[in-house]
Amino acid sequence: MKKAKIVIGLGFGDEGKGITTDFLCSQNPEAIVIRFSGGQQAAHTVLLEGKKHIHSSFASGALRGLPSYFSEHCTIHPTLLFHEFQELEALGGNTTLHLHPLAKITTPFDVFANRNNTKNLSHGTCGKGVGATMKRNEGPFKLYAIDLIGPRNILLEKLKQIANYYGFQNDENLKNDIAYYLDCIATIDWKIEDYTFLNSYHTLIFEGSQGILLDMNHGTFPHVTYAHTTSKNAMEICDSLQIKNIEMYYVTRCYSTRHGNGYMPNEQKITLENNEEETCTYNEFQKGLRTGLLDENLLIHSLKIDKIYSKATPTNLIITCLDQYEHKIDLKKLAPKFNAIYGSYSPESKDFKRINL
Repeated sequence: MKKAKIVIGLGFGDEGKGITTDFLCSQNPEAIVIRFSGGQQAAHTVLLEGKKHIHSSFASGALRGLPSYFSEHCTIHPTLLFHEFQELEALGGNTTLHLHPLAKITTPFDVFANRNNTKNLSHGTCGKGVGATMKRNEGPFKLYAIDLIGPRNILLEKLKQIANYYGFQNDENLKNDIAYYLDCIATIDWKIEDYTFLNSYHTLIFEGSQGILLDMNHGTFPHVTYAHTTSKNAMEICDSLQIKNIEMYYVTRCYSTRHGNGYMPNEQKITLENNEEETCTYNEFQKGLRTGLLDENLLIHSLKIDKIYSKATPTNLIITCLDQYEHKIDLKKLAPKFNAIYGSYSPESKDFKRINL
């Protein structure tokens, strides 16, 4: 029987979905890893045998050697993808990436618009064009993965119309970016496959993006992401493939984190140890990583939200960064909600341990 394992962040992102995905990949080396929300804004860090890679345009099994699949709910930026391809190849990772034909393609116009929109900046954009891409694709100016392997003149015409959509026609500032963007598209060996392709794998590992508290329907607007960060998309894909054997892995750090503006309970600057490998410490658009005390009631609230979409059992809790901060977590409050609780005690997934209550 085919089986699925779904990784979901319970907070505002940065919970440890990358290391959790790598942990599942170590147990299921013949699986494929599927991204079902978000896109190139992800920064999922995996450390493996002295190697380190930040997975954005590839899923977090790539360093360990597993292939990646990006669903129709994801965005892809060809230039960023090409750069990450080169980085992964140098590390000996798996650079095999399959895209759903309706995966949404980011253009330099989307990125420029994202970074120069005052409203986006105040909402906490990551500056990589994801939100602008999603919004553009809601209207008539769509660009999909299938367009990357179609006639070049059609692609050029679509890019021209997207430039007009943003008011960037004949913009000299973007000419070099567009030329390089087109070179990257021509260089990449695109593998466009619909969901039936996934039937060739016995185990599917679904890797979420950001966290439930940033979900476009359930976060605190306007400081949300342009994606369903619950298990909604993953469950719909499982339904289409008639997968019934589904296991959930909900992830949180032992303290709270958030990037960008927006509501965050129990926020305070806390002193961390052993966090030298932290990836998302600062970027020019979202500024520094915010921290706070863990709120067990908020975790339970996130879990209840996801139960709207997921009826999967069993459910597991992953608590990461236990080597960074000593905070007494009320496990008795959390234990009834989960079949098992695992702790992560280092930046590497080999140090995952089951917590016995």
